[in-house]
Amino acid sequence: MRGPDKGRTRRARNLRKVENDAEEALWFELRGRRLNGFKFVRQLPIGPYFADFVCRQASLVIEVDGSQHANSRHDMRRDAYMVANGWNIARFWNGCVLQERARVLETIVEIVENRLIDEVRSTDLTFIPAQKSREDR
Repeated sequence: MRGPDKGRTRRARNLRKVENDAEEALWFELRGRRLNGFKFVRQLPIGPYFADFVCRQASLVIEVDGSQHANSRHDMRRDAYMVANGWNIARFWNGCVLQERARVLETIVEIVENRLIDEVRSTDLTFIPAQKSREDR
């Protein structure tokens, strides 16, 4: 069995040190199983990408983005990769996390408790459910 990739571990640690205000605020709410007992981790390497926050139990990746991510081809490729590999993706804007944190947390709870299962694309939230396997369809 191969050990962890030291370069990727170092990069994940560096990403954790340079969080923006919105990521820091959301992490305060997610860490230590504070959100309905669900465990979240941050800056988790998934394939060639790093996810801002992950709840493995719900196969959920949460991204907190600034305006530079609007219509980003890189984000579209990354979302396609993660969805194809069984991850649900929730993407929130920084401003939404900072100004409407309670609503963001309610949405995350809806996702991890399987109450939000259909794709959503709005001005403040993008939710892309994982691709279902043939057995799940």
